[in-house]
Amino acid sequence: MAAATKNRASGHGRTARIVTRSTEQFGLPVLFALMVLFFATYSMSRRAFTSSENINNILAGQSVTGIIALGMVIPLAAGYFDVSIAAIAGVTNVAAGSIIVEHGQSIWTGMLAALVLGGLIGAVNGVLVAYFKVNGLIVTLGSYTVLGGVVTWYTKGASISGVPGSLGNWGSEKWLGIPRPFWLLAVVGLIIWYGLMHTPFGRQFEAVGSNEAAARLVGIRVERLVFCSFVLAGLIAGIAGILLTSRSGGADPTAGPSYLFPALAAVFLGATTIRPGKYNVWGTILGIFFVAVGVTGFTLIGADAWVTPVFDGGVLIVAVFISTVVGRRRAGHAVAVVPKPDEPVPVSEADSVTAEA
Repeated sequence: MAAATKNRASGHGRTARIVTRSTEQFGLPVLFALMVLFFATYSMSRRAFTSSENINNILAGQSVTGIIALGMVIPLAAGYFDVSIAAIAGVTNVAAGSIIVEHGQSIWTGMLAALVLGGLIGAVNGVLVAYFKVNGLIVTLGSYTVLGGVVTWYTKGASISGVPGSLGNWGSEKWLGIPRPFWLLAVVGLIIWYGLMHTPFGRQFEAVGSNEAAARLVGIRVERLVFCSFVLAGLIAGIAGILLTSRSGGADPTAGPSYLFPALAAVFLGATTIRPGKYNVWGTILGIFFVAVGVTGFTLIGADAWVTPVFDGGVLIVAVFISTVVGRRRAGHAVAVVPKPDEPVPVSEADSVTAEA
């Protein structure tokens, strides 16, 4: 009798764990599907929401935000925040626009300059964080502020326009009926996902983020990994800056920083799904469109202008809360295992997604 009771209790416990894990992993996709279904069938939003124009606007319009958010995933996987990425995207947008329009250089020169500048700014952040041991959040918050001031000083607050059509039109064109910017987002996401999950070098980022001290003990060059994470984030921000130049046909000194909070909300939302408790590429992309669909839907049913910032901020708070709870709960049931540099990294569930190494 006692044994039967114990077996039933054990079975109920396993069922509860399965339900909890399934809810954590697939809760956001289900909620996203329900939200899309609501706006697609609600009388006040149905026609506009389901139009091809609106769908294409969402896919193309979130591409810059998505690439910025994906850039954040890399240093976060290593345990460090980089909130300067949106500002780096703004700087590289201005750099590309200025070089092409004001200095008469080729499109390729402007694009290369944007990538190099993004990588250099990321390298400065990386040196300060990895080798001088300055808090990553403080360094990148400072960079965010400084870069915003530099852009305003350089442009005197004026926009730059007149990018040649070969670049300016690219951001509004389609391939296979889908906006090109979305394809770029998908390619960047696929590359980052493959690099982090399926290469020895990429998997070491998660090892460092899970347990930096243990990673150091088994021979992983932690400083190099952290430095590289910021450089890669800067390069990805450069890609976002180039895309922003293409979509706007020029450069706007105020554009970059406006992407910060939507990108942060998407990253933290992403950490609540697919691989709950961990920053991940596909969860981040889902988070991007969750926020975008929510804002668009509420706008179409006549919500006031204040709804957008409230929705962004509310999603960010809820996502951080859920990410923290999931990370702590999983940390109580697992112990991080850090591999040697030449060995695959097992999926550890020990790290809290909000830890700053």
